[in-house]
Amino acid sequence: MSNKSEQTYLDFLQYVLENGVKKEDRTGTGTLSVFGYQMRFDLSQGFPLFTTKRTPFRLIASELLWFIKGDTNIRYLLQHNNHIWDEWAFKKWIESDEYNGPDMTDFGNRCLVDEEFNEVYKIEMEAFCERILTDDRFAEKFGDLGNVYGKQWRNWTASTGESIDQLKDVINQIKTNPDSRRLIVNAWNPEDVVNAGAKGSKAALPPCHVMFQFYVANGKLSCHLTQRSADSFLGANFNIPSYALLTYLIARECDLEVGEFVYSLGDAHIYSNHIEQVKEQLSRDIRELPTLKINPSKHSVFDIEMEDLTIEGYNPHPSIKAPIAV
Repeated sequence: MSNKSEQTYLDFLQYVLENGVKKEDRTGTGTLSVFGYQMRFDLSQGFPLFTTKRTPFRLIASELLWFIKGDTNIRYLLQHNNHIWDEWAFKKWIESDEYNGPDMTDFGNRCLVDEEFNEVYKIEMEAFCERILTDDRFAEKFGDLGNVYGKQWRNWTASTGESIDQLKDVINQIKTNPDSRRLIVNAWNPEDVVNAGAKGSKAALPPCHVMFQFYVANGKLSCHLTQRSADSFLGANFNIPSYALLTYLIARECDLEVGEFVYSLGDAHIYSNHIEQVKEQLSRDIRELPTLKINPSKHSVFDIEMEDLTIEGYNPHPSIKAPIAV
């Protein structure tokens, strides 16, 4: 089976490299950026966990289950050895009045240029994660990221104070009114994103994937994700299998087959310190996509745990390391 899905993603990376304009960004790293790009992936052709660099499925799956549970505290992620949200919680800790350790200002960029600082940062981060896992008070105060995806998906707060479970509602709508054009889950709450990431804000980070919509036709469920901002090298290759997994899980609960995943990007960018890594990935040959297996005894998306998900036939090239911009 040919791997058209991965070629679609690699064509996207090549397009950003060739057509991106140099732009500054809030992290101070700098990017090559394009505006407005769409990709389509036929999910019946294999699970889009790409092979030109190893992408750890357990990180994708545990993060998605974290969203589905409505959780916003990184403790769940750390319990599953998932560290992809650590930096935002750590930033909250080091900017607090309780922190009295070494100066961690601009730790993301300083780690890249100062080896001695990087060692100190690793020690501080390891200690921080250990406290999140073992200290309930500390975890509650500094592990919670505020009104990020899990909160918006499962517990959106209306102006009346009512809690709205968008994800449960959209699944019910797919089952009862599959031709609806309102099968939407929205993560962008203007009230919450004002000054997001600043000290005392309601959310550690404004949502990048802001809205997704489902579409039912010919017994298949498709998903369209709109994303305002995409780290094309480190982020997009996580977002694609993440929303593919969500589509598989919801299709299964609604007794549908999977259709397409459509991925629409606003600001799609490659960070300036990822360019060589992107070129290395583009030089590699594409291999066959793997297969997703879901525990047949679990039907509801809300009952799925990590042990219910398995990837078979994944034979990727080695991972390619690149720094995350915080």
